[in-house]
Amino acid sequence: MNLSGARALITGGSEGIGYGIAEALVGKGARVAIMGRTAEKLEAAANRLGVKGIQGDVSLEADAQTAVADFVAEFGGIDILVNNAGFGYFAPLIDLSKEEFEAVFATNVTGAMLMGREAARHFVGQESGALINISSTSGLSGGKGSSAYSGSKFALRGMTECWRAELRPYNVRVMLVNPSEVQTEFFAKMGRQQEPSSKKLRATEIATAIVGALEIDDRGFIPEFSVFATNPF
Repeated sequence: MNLSGARALITGGSEGIGYGIAEALVGKGARVAIMGRTAEKLEAAANRLGVKGIQGDVSLEADAQTAVADFVAEFGGIDILVNNAGFGYFAPLIDLSKEEFEAVFATNVTGAMLMGREAARHFVGQESGALINISSTSGLSGGKGSSAYSGSKFALRGMTECWRAELRPYNVRVMLVNPSEVQTEFFAKMGRQQEPSSKKLRATEIATAIVGALEIDDRGFIPEFSVFATNPF
């Protein structure tokens, strides 16, 4: 895919990995919009990047429908959707909160489905497109206290495989990206401390890998890949 002029919508684009992906795509000449829930943070990020901001919550069907419809109206179509919006909640099984558990799935799974569905309807009609789901290495191997987060990422991986099977006949490339630990605001939002390290991944590494995957000629694609720090210790 030639990214110059490509039309890309990135959820959770106000910060972290989503912001890094948006910045990288803008650098390639893509026409980009970012979606986020918090108006002030979204506006600030969109202004810094020089892109369109679309406020909305991916877990709400009306917001997902409006976001994609507004994007298509603004840009005349959609070539790339990056399902990046997501968050974590960590607790042992015996302490799991039903409300927190369901909130994680609402964003990480249902939200990805809603956004993916809306974009896929356009991809199928134009017989082209790229749908990228940002998962996690936690979606490859579960761990203590990670029932909600790992469970949601395992579900996202399963949905990705289903979409890939459905959309390949329409020349739509569906990709799953599994970052390992990345230094973002992810942990701080959960009240957990992340030790800073020059050896750990930044959002730029994930963004660079995604750009590379997108730039492969459309006759081929990378179904799934993981990004690890070389030596994070």
